[in-house]
Amino acid sequence: MRTKSSKKNRINVVTLGCSKNLYDSEVLMGQLKASEKDVVHEGEGNIVVINTCGFIANAKEESVNTILEYVRQKEDGRVDQVFVTGCLSERYKPDLEKEIPDVDAYFGTRDLPRLLKALGADYRHELVGERLTTTPANYAYLKIAEGCDRPCSFCAIPLMRGGHRSQPVEDLVREAESLAAKGVKELILIAQDLTYYGLDLYKKRALADLLRALAKVEGIEWIRLHYAFPTGFPMDVLEVMRAEPKVCNYIDIPLQHISDPILKSMRRGTTRAKTTRLLEAFREKVPGMAIRTTLIVGYPGETDADFEILKEWVRETRFERLGCFTYSHEENTHAFNLEDDVSEATKQARASEIMELQAQISWELNQEKVGKTFRCMIDRQEGGYFIGRTEFDSPDVDNEVRVDAAKHYLRVGDFAEIRVTEAGDFDLIGEPVA
Repeated sequence: MRTKSSKKNRINVVTLGCSKNLYDSEVLMGQLKASEKDVVHEGEGNIVVINTCGFIANAKEESVNTILEYVRQKEDGRVDQVFVTGCLSERYKPDLEKEIPDVDAYFGTRDLPRLLKALGADYRHELVGERLTTTPANYAYLKIAEGCDRPCSFCAIPLMRGGHRSQPVEDLVREAESLAAKGVKELILIAQDLTYYGLDLYKKRALADLLRALAKVEGIEWIRLHYAFPTGFPMDVLEVMRAEPKVCNYIDIPLQHISDPILKSMRRGTTRAKTTRLLEAFREKVPGMAIRTTLIVGYPGETDADFEILKEWVRETRFERLGCFTYSHEENTHAFNLEDDVSEATKQARASEIMELQAQISWELNQEKVGKTFRCMIDRQEGGYFIGRTEFDSPDVDNEVRVDAAKHYLRVGDFAEIRVTEAGDFDLIGEPVA
């Protein structure tokens, strides 16, 4: 006998992938709530919407496994309907419909009105910018643009998200005001490419203008920049960062590689010399800023010499924050025409070498923080500690500051002055300053 879910007519939205996907799920949930639907994020419900990622092999595998798991739950009677949306569905819809036909319907990244209709809800144009946030109450993501016009050889994002489309400044300010009214203190600006912001709407790079406008929103105290592109970076952003206290001295700028032959094959539009000059300008114009980057190892044709150049550059540059991915050979990208000639074992070994090197750099940089006091955002209490972040750290990906909850009390969601007493590779231990 089939047992139905006890959560009748509740829609469970499951999010996979990046913060941009999370933002899309929040918009979907906001629309559903406006239609008086019972909706939860990664909870329990008899109707499931899976917002998938299709970026690289590991993400695609996770998405497919999640779909299969909920299809099994449907077969067992634990859920009634399963819908799939997001990047994987946008990219592989015909294949998915053929291979996993028990899903009730598949939708792409630009099918929100159709998805809502399938869920018995109406798309409300007046709700643009309104959403049901899933992050802790003190911070929220603000997606300032969608899609990407860059020609990077390894990247499938344009296939799934289309070309770059900026959101108007006034709409983003209105959304920021709404978030601030709900208690949000930190905005994390996201896009496939922050650098390109405004070119389509204003015929100029307008990220600096947007930052100035957002900094005027009462209640917002930190504004953080994620996912800038090195080519054509608008240098006036650095002037705003230096002059405006609300703009964190932090930038996430994925550089991917530094060997000139690899950069050329990746179609990054830059060189080692240009990239080095850009990073020097960052540190000259905003002393003490934290630069986060991500790298790709094992790209087609990456020789031992290319990797040694990359490793030595990481050693010299001493990034405050760094992540490393192994190359994923993605169909319909320019690089798919190249031979994926670096073995998986070599890719993994190279990624481990980079991260071991970065762990040492991070440890050394963190030792310099011992004895110093930092203004920290307190995100949560966990495992006997209050967990906070400095302005140089983004949630989930960067360092955390831990304060012993048995000895000290802090209010989650507030700022606190924390003096660092110990430092590890990626975490700091501290105590509040009275």
